Amino acid sequence: MAISFASHSNVFTLKSRQKIQVSVEKAWEFFSSPENLAKITPSEMDFHITSGVPEKAYPGQLITYKVNVVKGVRLNWVTEITQVKENEFFIDEQRFGPYKMWHHEHFFESIDENSCWISDKVTYKLPLGLLGKLAHVLFVENQLRGIFEYRTKQINTFFH
Repeated sequence: MAISFASHSNVFTLKSRQKIQVSVEKAWEFFSSPENLAKITPSEMDFHITSGVPEKAYPGQLITYKVNVVKGVRLNWVTEITQVKENEFFIDEQRFGPYKMWHHEHFFESIDENSCWISDKVTYKLPLGLLGKLAHVLFVENQLRGIFEYRTKQINTFFH
């Protein structure tokens, strides 16, 4: 598992990559189902989909959530699945929520019939200019790192 952050033009990028012991088809089946997102999200975020959940992600799908972004601050978050290529990738983008911009690319790469790489690239921008940059330094980067570390552990329990 590897998680990295970069900053460019007041935009941040988080990258994560994890090898799992399951075929790319089984990984796709799990990750392309929006209802499984709650299973890999830390419980303190109290993540709940409010829009109802179809079985599989599709382009144009809007999903609404309620989530604790920080303790005691519960927000509505709306994402749209903008692109899907079965067993290869899908992209979700925030339409309304805590970020000024959120673009999340999910990639799946077969290694062999029993293992694959799952990779994420999240490009995001915080609101409030300098205050947003300060918030990133003080807690947003650590919070996102913690979310992705938790996710990695949960995925390992599901697929190992």
